[in-house]
Amino acid sequence: MTLGDGLVDFEDRFGRRDFQRDTLVVCRSMLGSILVHDSPAGRTAGRIVEIEAYLGPEDRASHTYGGRKTERNRAMHGEKGHAYVYFIYGMHWCCNIVCGPAGKPQAGLVRALEPVAGLDLMRERIHSPHAKAESLCRGPGKLCKAMGITGALYGADLTAETLYLIPQAQRRGERILATPRIGIAYAGDFVDKPWRFLIEGNPSVSRPPRPPR
Repeated sequence: MTLGDGLVDFEDRFGRRDFQRDTLVVCRSMLGSILVHDSPAGRTAGRIVEIEAYLGPEDRASHTYGGRKTERNRAMHGEKGHAYVYFIYGMHWCCNIVCGPAGKPQAGLVRALEPVAGLDLMRERIHSPHAKAESLCRGPGKLCKAMGITGALYGADLTAETLYLIPQAQRRGERILATPRIGIAYAGDFVDKPWRFLIEGNPSVSRPPRPPR
């Protein structure tokens, strides 16, 4: 499959060590990479164009702030390179990529994908047969619905099969922006941390950048 400036190798994978670096570095490096879900219904895939970093016990916006360890967030305390999938607002699944240094329960929330495979299946899943490609995976809840990501994939190994990441460079001319994260008004001094990374101008990004206050 050709994508942008090159050929996508669906046999390629992020390695375990790729997830074990500084979380901010990992999140930036995942922009342009491809998240793939091979399900019984078929393959869906999209380029990561927006992701937020959550830095664990010191980050007031993180599910592991203050060292919290619960059944819900146990994946964040586990091996790097696994999926942390959680339910929010009683209606949406969200997909996080567990990453960072050993002993640090950190992750990156995938906020938007640019669809590259399985678009008709995505449209079927979101019940919108005429939806434009750029709108299919715009936002963390919508992308999980379109990609068929649910709690059944909690803890999935992202270096293996089923749900996985393919390394892919950004396209020529693409620029990465770092902005404040979205929906964390409760996070005090961490509200304005520029830990949301996105590809500038990509139409699949969930929300335009907000400058720090």
